Amino acid sequence: MRSLPALLLLVLSLCVSASAQSAKQYEFYVVGDPANVTRPQPAQPSLVLMGGGTDVDDAFRWMIQKAGGGNFVVIRATGTDAYNPYIYAFGGGVTSVETLIIPNRAAANDPFVLERVRNAEALWIAGGDQANYWEDWKDTPLQAAIQGLANKNVPIGGTSAGLAVMSQYVFNALNGSITSPQALSNPYDKSVSLGRDFLALPGMGNMITDMHLDSRDRMGRLVTFMARIVNDGWTPMTHGVGVDVETALLVENGIATRVGNGSAYFLNTVGVPEVCKPKTPLTYRNVGVQRLSGGGSFSLTNWASYSNSTVNYNISAIKGVLSSTQPGGSVY
Repeated sequence: MRSLPALLLLVLSLCVSASAQSAKQYEFYVVGDPANVTRPQPAQPSLVLMGGGTDVDDAFRWMIQKAGGGNFVVIRATGTDAYNPYIYAFGGGVTSVETLIIPNRAAANDPFVLERVRNAEALWIAGGDQANYWEDWKDTPLQAAIQGLANKNVPIGGTSAGLAVMSQYVFNALNGSITSPQALSNPYDKSVSLGRDFLALPGMGNMITDMHLDSRDRMGRLVTFMARIVNDGWTPMTHGVGVDVETALLVENGIATRVGNGSAYFLNTVGVPEVCKPKTPLTYRNVGVQRLSGGGSFSLTNWASYSNSTVNYNISAIKGVLSSTQPGGSVY
């Protein structure tokens, strides 16, 4: 029979162990073999920019091919491990698909989380609320680990909120979402919350992205975001990329190819807004748009299309009302 001090020591040890277990801030799920593998470093950087909604199968096949298989890691702040069986079923040499739910800054500093991310052959930033990513991941070792993957040309993709944080300029949604009419009527509404430099991904500099563009009528707010970026002096001119639902851009070495069911929109500013001030409807004329709906490609480096299916037109916001030079005035 153990002595009383020994029993107390055992109980104390179990309590410490249980406390350490309960202190774990992340969740980890895996299918396949999570043993770390090594694949040759890709020669070119590759990104997937997905607009939300139903995932585009071809985008994941492409990412896997660019990665050469290996450990495919999904990161998110909330949600489930639903990506694991979906991605693993594509095969292509994938040895594991791992989901890390990283809901706070403690998790974004956890050595296990960092080890799994740093060893990824491909990284996917899931949808959700980009405010969580901004508040809980920015300026943490996790952010540095993601940037380290990009610096090694590891394929990185994101959908919806994941897409939002991939560009240099970010609608970080710290004060909630905002509709196009709300943004156009007051470009300095508290919900037009913008940030910059979450990541420095190849081809994504001097750009802001937006998602669910068609289904949630977000062209007006994307134009407003761009107006604010220029008006606030962040840059003399900027680019915007809007992606429809069920649509993705496959970007390799700065060249984007569209896959999926919808369109992608490439916007560029011309000068500073005519009127962009608090509690006043936006006036910003002649923002250029190139809409890619079919095959072909678009150079993010040269901001030029290589496709006969690209439609070119201008958008203007005049006293908070959006119109375009397209027949009928459609902005899409």
